[in-house]
Amino acid sequence: MPAPLDIHLIAVGGTGMAPLACLLSELGHRVRGSDGPLYPPMSTLLAAAGIETRVGYGPENLEPRPDLVVVGNAVRRDNPEAAAARERGLEIVSMPQALARFFLAGRRPLVVAGTHGKTTTSALAAWVYHACGRDPGYLVGGVPRNLERSFAIGGGERFVVEGDEYNAAYFDRGPKFLHYRPQTAILTSVEHDHADLYARPEDLLDAYERLMAILPPDGLLVAHGDGPGVRAVAARARCPVVFYGLGAGCDVRPAAWEPHAGGSRCTLPDPEAGEIELTLPVPGRHNLLNALAVWTVARRDGLPAAAIAGALARFAGVKRRQEELGTAGGVTVVDDFAHHPTAVGETVPALRQRYAGRRLVVVFEPRTLTAGRAMFFDAYAAAFAAADAVFFAPLFHRDRLDPDERLDLERLAAALAHTGVESAAAPTIDALSTRVLAFVRPGDVVVTMSSGSFEGLPGSLLERLRAGAAGVQETVHPTGHQTVDRDTS
Repeated sequence: MPAPLDIHLIAVGGTGMAPLACLLSELGHRVRGSDGPLYPPMSTLLAAAGIETRVGYGPENLEPRPDLVVVGNAVRRDNPEAAAARERGLEIVSMPQALARFFLAGRRPLVVAGTHGKTTTSALAAWVYHACGRDPGYLVGGVPRNLERSFAIGGGERFVVEGDEYNAAYFDRGPKFLHYRPQTAILTSVEHDHADLYARPEDLLDAYERLMAILPPDGLLVAHGDGPGVRAVAARARCPVVFYGLGAGCDVRPAAWEPHAGGSRCTLPDPEAGEIELTLPVPGRHNLLNALAVWTVARRDGLPAAAIAGALARFAGVKRRQEELGTAGGVTVVDDFAHHPTAVGETVPALRQRYAGRRLVVVFEPRTLTAGRAMFFDAYAAAFAAADAVFFAPLFHRDRLDPDERLDLERLAAALAHTGVESAAAPTIDALSTRVLAFVRPGDVVVTMSSGSFEGLPGSLLERLRAGAAGVQETVHPTGHQTVDRDTS
């Protein structure tokens, strides 16, 4: 093994950077980093790995002189530490470049890309390969409930990585997934997102087409055949393409499927194993599709059908994806990451399925620059229509959007109310919390939806419900701390 390096990470507390730091440490390198104030779970993750972290950015953090500097994509060019690294002539790489350099060489990377479902599908793939004894490496952008951690070096040939389409670093504005050397790719969906980086839908399509171009001819693309735009992008791949989905034009699709309160069941024809009964314990049509994608890759890697089915039946999901935080005063609080209208439109029916017969109250924060745009008005109106009530937090990036670009939450609330969905927009998070607590009653399910921390609202709602529910039996589910969001997309 080469001599260990002294590696410094700028913005070490990021949701991808902290796991990368731990992986590098496990390889035997001397790892340290800097960031703003760190919070759990990343602070505890780094501390448990023995990684030294410094609060604040400055040239002094580059002493002693490191052999390599890894820069997170939250770091701007004018960051004083990044500027000092350039001035001193230090070798600088982005997080995806470091991942490829140290962990993907000699492996068969499975890259999960697409607008929606990347984290859950990556976690599901890592779990299936782990449960089937293939010892995969993986780096997932969430916390899988079945696995001890969201990352592992692994000893098997597969390395599962979530293929983020957001930019790699200030010096590399291309998508992260272009660095991941995909041997196999899963493409879950293609929709316009990250409007700050991809001004036009065509720009994002171009990014996905570049991913198709680097798939080797002897690789494999597993693509969602029902998804709009996916087939056009998949046509650019030079390798074999297998389409999964529920429609007649898909190569891998169930002969029959049905939802149930806890998840889905389906009968899936398999050329070698015959008809296989699959049971998935997480609800929603989108999660069934995620499972079909992973099934397709795993079967083509020779994993036994019965072993894959057994692993799918034990999949416990990912934190912040329909995560039930607890129940107090008869009100159940669920936290979810959904922020794009398509994700909202899949999640609300899934929660209806899971909590049948109960009133569903959605509390939504348009956290990203894309989520807060007026172009999604009609899509949001349709996505929220299946809820009983919807309460909106203020646009997180209101001041970064031109007035004609901003999603009009008051008008959206009025449109939903006109269709019979109780709805209101609150001026502050505190006002939102008060409004929601005044509205809910025993038996309700409150789901908070945000791609960021939501200023701790999910946990504070549950705490305030507990405080007002003295003597009422409550159920509390173990939860992790929320991360500080770093993506300004």
